[in-house]
Parts: sequence; C-alpha cells; structure tokens
Amino acid sequence: MTAAVRLDGIAEQVLELAVGAGAEADVHVIAHSEGLTRFASSFVHQNVAEEDLRVRLRVATDGHWATATTNRVDPAALARLVDTTVAAARHRPVDPAFPGLAGPAPAAGTGNWDPATAVTTPDQRAAVVREFIAAAGGLQTAGFVSTSSERAVYANTAGQRLTGNSTGATIDGIARTGSSDGVFRLTAVRLSELSGAEAGAAAATAAQDAAGPGDLEPGDYEVVLEPSCVMNVLQFLGMYGFSARAVAEGRSFVRLGEAQFDPAINLWDDPNDEQSTSLPYDADGTPRHRLDLITDGVTSAVVHDRRTAAAAGTASTGHAVLGSEQWGPIPVNLRLGTGSGGTAADLAGQIERGLWISDFWYTRILDPRTTVVTGLTRNGVWLVEDGKVVRPVRNLRFTQSFVDALGPGTVRGVGSAGHSNSDRWTGGTYVVPSLHLASWHFTGGAGG
Repeated sequence: MTAAVRLDGIAEQVLELAVGAGAEADVHVIAHSEGLTRFASSFVHQNVAEEDLRVRLRVATDGHWATATTNRVDPAALARLVDTTVAAARHRPVDPAFPGLAGPAPAAGTGNWDPATAVTTPDQRAAVVREFIAAAGGLQTAGFVSTSSERAVYANTAGQRLTGNSTGATIDGIARTGSSDGVFRLTAVRLSELSGAEAGAAAATAAQDAAGPGDLEPGDYEVVLEPSCVMNVLQFLGMYGFSARAVAEGRSFVRLGEAQFDPAINLWDDPNDEQSTSLPYDADGTPRHRLDLITDGVTSAVVHDRRTAAAAGTASTGHAVLGSEQWGPIPVNLRLGTGSGGTAADLAGQIERGLWISDFWYTRILDPRTTVVTGLTRNGVWLVEDGKVVRPVRNLRFTQSFVDALGPGTVRGVGSAGHSNSDRWTGGTYVVPSLHLASWHFTGGAGG
C-alpha cells in the first residue's frame, strides 16, 4: 500500500465518522518528515530527524464549527477525534461568517517532489556542511542544513479531493572573523541544488569584507538591499497589506488600481512554479494558482481565503493558512520580478553615496497602514561612494515605510537573478532579487 493510498484511506474514514455524527467536515492528513544537521565552531554538533503523521479535522454543524488535530490514526483514536470535535463545535456559538466548505475543483498539479531529497541521510547533509566549512577558509562557521518532505491528502464532505507532495532543502550558514559576520541562505526543492562550497565561500567573503566596521552618522541613504532584506520587506507587505482581511478592516495601504509602487516593481504569488516547496492547495482545500499583486507598479489584487472571499462577494484565491480565521489570508510564495541590474555588487556600483546591506533582523511593524517598520541591519553593511566600497559600517537601526521605499520613482535598479529562501513561519518560499533604492531612513546605531 502506498503512502498516498494510506493517507487517502485515513481521510475517508474520518469523513465517514463525521457524516455519521451529523456534521459537515473537512480533513487534512499530512505525513511530514524533516532532517536537520546543525554545525557550530566549524563542526557538526547535532543531527535530528522527525517523522510525523497528523490529521487535522474541522467540523461544522448548523453554523457551529471547531477544529482538532491528532497524530494517532488507529480506529479508536480517529473515532475519538470526531466525537470530541463535534461535541466542541456544538458548544461554540454560531459563527455567521463561516463560509462553508470548498466544493470540487482541481489543483494545477501535485507539487514539486524530489525522491532523493525525501530520503536524505545525515551523511548527505553533513557532506554539504563539510563543503561549507572548507570553503570558509578557516573562519569560524555555524548554521544548519535541513531537508524535508510532505505527502498530503485533503478531503471534505462537499466532494473536494486533493493530493499534494513537496520536498525542500535549505542551507543557512554564517562565517565569522571575530569583528564581523557573513551569511548565506538558500532554499531549493532538491538538496542537489545546494552547494556548500558556494555558500561557504560567499559567507566568508562577506565576513572578511565587513571586518573592522566603523560608525556612520544617521540619515537618509541610497541603499542596495540583498535578497534577505528584500524578502523581509515583502513579508511585511504581504501580511499587513495584501491580506483581504487587513483591507476590509481598514488597516492596509492597498488601493487597488493605483500606481502605488515604482513601475519596476512586479510582484506575484505562485505556489506552482519550479521553485515552490508548498502544497498546491491551501488550508481550506482551495487550489492555488498564480496571482499578480503588483503589475508595473500598479496594485492589482489582494489575497483571499474562503472567509474573506465570502464577505467580499468574490472567490478565494487559495491563501488560507492554519489559523487564518484569526490572522486572515497571507501570501506565502511571493516572487519579485527581476531586472537588468546584475548582481548586488553591480547595483552598488551605481550608488553615488549610500549603503550596501546584507541582512535585516528584529524588524517590527510600527504602523500597518503605512508599513512603517523599525529594525536593524546585520551580517555586513558597507558605505559606498561613487560606486566604490569605501569601508564597512557598524550595524544601524532604521525606521522606514516599506511602501514608500518602493514607491513611484524610488527604484533605481533591480537585480538580474532571483534568490530563493524559505519562510520558516508559513513554510512558503520567496524568490527575490537584490534592489537599489533611492532612500532608506536610518535613525542611529544598533544600540538605539
């Protein structure tokens, strides 16, 4: 019996029990495996692996609904799951906004699956780590290499049936000189697409180039943001702006049909391209498809789950996540269109006077309606004058509207290559280039 058949059998058994209890229901059965190889002080210090089979059930009876999850799939445990979930639903108040279950609709595919990555061994991950450490040339290194796989089945009493498979691999490593750090991160569908040697060399070069940083006065500077920074910008725009719930509640910057961004900005969500590590449907059982959010600078769409779509009188775009009843829908597979700007170094060569930045961290929203965010730089900042790197700079604090930073007339260059990295919170994958922006507001050093 194949894993897919077994998952399908579990789902059908749960639905049969729910129908017998007089409830509508949907069930998501996911077999997940993950391996993680950590390294610190330039040697592997931990390897962990997990295999898990989870059944998530949602039931609805006359407008009352509840959810529950179990990792036990014997008949008695599944019967208990249904009984307790139905009982919980009947004790909850009626939810007038409950949108009902997704009807039958096909997905675009079953997801990206690499058999070799699905059965990766600790030795295979450790080999990538060894390459990273060797390429760092004696610098202190730390980080991890991870691999994961998911096989999933979704089914509901409205007739929807979907299957999905996905694999992913990530390298996240840092090299240290003592006064500076350099980092490299990359996610791919296949472990074979990750080069520990390339990652280690890039991290070491960044760390060496950032050694001995000096202070810089606060103010507004041109910036080149490397992909890690760009991904962070898009995370905030996605959660606080392009969510239909945020728009409906009046806490989003989005004005559909308006040129809110520079014409160089093209942004879409695509869970089905060759770089996606996501399932081809969302937590509501709605198939996912490409959705264009910004087209040549014009805001063109927001993301919906079934709940927000029903309230707006439209269709779900397939962006429900677990807990979206509270959070609202979220785009988790964002892609930013590339340009002709070349590498981050090429973009920095166009700076008159500004900063080249590797990474952001501790970013926190201050005003959702304008996406004003405060945060810190890390893992390499350099002052650039007349297209030449002058010196490394100590980490800085910034307070900046991310929408304004990408507004009309602000984008001076877009990198030529997209860089893929995973969002650990949602499990999605972002693919973004580097950006050269006209202005970024720095308020002081990392201490305040």
